[in-house]
Amino acid sequence: MPDKENNFKFTSEKFVDIEILRYQVPGFENLSLKEKTLAYYLYEAALSGREIIYDQNYKHNLKIKRTLDTIVKSFAGDRKSTEFNNFLIYTKRVWFSNGIHHHYSTKKFTPEISQEYFKYLVLNSDTKKFPLTPNQTIKEFLEEITHIIFDPIVDAQRVNLDSNNDVIKTSANNYYEGLTQKEVEKYYSLIENNNSDKPISYGLNSKLVKENDEIKEKVWKVGGMYSPAIEKIIYWLEKACGITEDESQKLALNKLVEFYRTGDLKLFDEYNIAWLKDTESNVDIVSGFIEVYGDPLGYRGTYEGIVSIKDIEATKRIKAISDNAQWFEDNSPIDGRFKKKNCVGISAKVITVVVEAGDASPSTPIGINLPNANWIRKEFGSKSVNLGNIVYAYDKAASEKLLHEFCFDDEEIERAKKYAPLADNIHTDLHEVIGHGSGQINPGVGTPKQTLKNYASAIEETRADLVALYYLPDKKLLELGLLPNFEAVKAGIEKYIRNGLMLQLYRIEFGDNIEESHMRNRQLISKWAYEKGRSKYISDANLSNKQVEKDVIEKIVKDRKTFFVIKDFERLRIIFGEFLKEIQRITSEGDYEKAKYLIETYGVNVDTEIHKEVKERYAKLNIAPYRGFINPVLTPKYRDGKIVNVNISYPEDFTEQMLYYAEKYSFLQYDN
Repeated sequence: MPDKENNFKFTSEKFVDIEILRYQVPGFENLSLKEKTLAYYLYEAALSGREIIYDQNYKHNLKIKRTLDTIVKSFAGDRKSTEFNNFLIYTKRVWFSNGIHHHYSTKKFTPEISQEYFKYLVLNSDTKKFPLTPNQTIKEFLEEITHIIFDPIVDAQRVNLDSNNDVIKTSANNYYEGLTQKEVEKYYSLIENNNSDKPISYGLNSKLVKENDEIKEKVWKVGGMYSPAIEKIIYWLEKACGITEDESQKLALNKLVEFYRTGDLKLFDEYNIAWLKDTESNVDIVSGFIEVYGDPLGYRGTYEGIVSIKDIEATKRIKAISDNAQWFEDNSPIDGRFKKKNCVGISAKVITVVVEAGDASPSTPIGINLPNANWIRKEFGSKSVNLGNIVYAYDKAASEKLLHEFCFDDEEIERAKKYAPLADNIHTDLHEVIGHGSGQINPGVGTPKQTLKNYASAIEETRADLVALYYLPDKKLLELGLLPNFEAVKAGIEKYIRNGLMLQLYRIEFGDNIEESHMRNRQLISKWAYEKGRSKYISDANLSNKQVEKDVIEKIVKDRKTFFVIKDFERLRIIFGEFLKEIQRITSEGDYEKAKYLIETYGVNVDTEIHKEVKERYAKLNIAPYRGFINPVLTPKYRDGKIVNVNISYPEDFTEQMLYYAEKYSFLQYDN
């Protein structure tokens, strides 16, 4: 992927635990005018909904965002002081996390300024632009918003997954109001038990509230919640419908428009099916209320918009995996009862991202597998995408200092430098295409969010990662030409174990447990593999009752630094396979108690000594553990009222982009 002879600046800035990057969109200039115009319309549609996630994350986020935006734009005092810089860092954190809770840990963060200075900022800015309620004085407004922002106890965590608590009452997200966990579970059990074998994704499109002892859904649609933003989304989608590449794409976009207009989840299913059938379009969009990680029970979906163009050459790589989906399913170590007899419609491609919004921005995924509905995946298949230019930007901005600090020896360092990026890509492809697309639920069991509840997301990510880790060493990948040799396999697995047992702990504050589902999944797999590799016996056809003479993963302390070194990749693969078999059983049978045991035992608790060491070693490197992106900007050129070209540019300043978005895409009121 070209970067204009290495002149492109991938890194923009760094603050606290965050690094802001930039990405290019190679191939955009070569699109036809029709394709560029289509991409522009979809770009506007995606960004038009970008503020929805702020309100979904927390009911006061929009009010806080409007306040912070106004101060940054209009504060008349000293902008070079330490206090103002600290305020600006807090504001950037809010922009990055789409709210006042950390985007990964979901814990609330507070400004490193005094409440008095915050009041000074407000009173020396354009007070007419602050989001006061009717008849509210500026003094009352200040008291209200200062309490919300500065008190660390108020709404301290956006998503609480602790099964010892009522996860609904103790989560600060804006998906529920006036309800307990038992009430929510009962409400959906009554609906879902009366449903067919093609269950609607209930809850994906609404806020659930209790008013006057009545439980009802506030649907996100035209005339409902988020209507002003949804109307803008529809406006641009309808313009896109007029210039689609083919009829299948037009059908899908029309279905999407109708879903946004009505909030009807049956239409959303119809849209997903139509979207799956649109496999030839060069320009594509992921749009809707999709990701359920923000809801501790996994019902409600955050707004997400990703516009992309197909990377035709790189797609050949991922297509080789999807074309062999049935082979992977047939040769999986899982119980035959849980295997799909016919892996249908699994399409895969590598995309070049044009813009991201909502849950995908500024912090972005590197792979996507949709739709979420299991029955659609079973009957119509799924789409798996690898975000190629995002992965490339990550790699270009990566620091080798991390390898030199946490790799055991020069051999491991060189292996990681040479092969880890490729192995990461293949891991992501396997995770999204085969992992999420494999296996099936036993009839009558119910969906994972019904049976596994607050552990469903972590278990599903564990399942998909184990599929990838199990097949990464398989000679099938060498036969398909996806990996050059076993050194690449070793680089990929070594990186995974390093991250799962050590590196990701840098993201956790001392004293905290792991809350985020992907992080729980990675530690669960790595800890399980480490501990099972230390047992005296391992169960396998070739190694049954054979005593283990050395650890599969050896913990080595060298120069007062801890390393986890893989000593036996063959046995490690066996461990991955055995664990995958059990995780699939848990998923297929809805075994909540075993899911709870595994996550709580291996995925949640942090080794304090290792945690302390990782923090100390990371601190010397000056590397941010979290990274996100500034989006490119599309600008149409008009002649006689018609678009004659669409230019693409690459902004370098995160603050400027956030203020530009605030000016152009602020369609919602803070009291939705």
